[in-house]
Amino acid sequence: MKYIRFLMIGMLFGIVMFKSQAVSWYRIFEMFRFESFHMYGIIGTALLFGVIIVQLIKRKQMKSRKGTPIIFAPKNKSIPRYLIGGIIFGLGWALAGACPGPMYVLIGSGTFSILIVLIAALLGTFTYGLFRRKLPH
Repeated sequence: MKYIRFLMIGMLFGIVMFKSQAVSWYRIFEMFRFESFHMYGIIGTALLFGVIIVQLIKRKQMKSRKGTPIIFAPKNKSIPRYLIGGIIFGLGWALAGACPGPMYVLIGSGTFSILIVLIAALLGTFTYGLFRRKLPH
């Protein structure tokens, strides 16, 4: 019962994604062909809000609901790591027509062919887990 609020937030997020056409394959196709600003506006807005919220958490030294301080661990800043990972992610997004978040919204909206993409994403994540220690990080 305590997880009902997370379910409600997830449903609200899905409705907003669907109504804003962020899960539309045609909108994603337009974005990758640089034909429309629609998706860049959505992504840019999310990025802006994310930066603002993280800065608020850091500057106000906010704590979690349990009272523990929220700490952002510094990441390793290697160019190949983000370049190769970004290219793989972008190619997958372009080929599938959906990034991980909208996959679940598409399933919920009745686009069941996206189940193939979801299965492939889960297999890719599993494969990464198997080879993680051998990959350069």
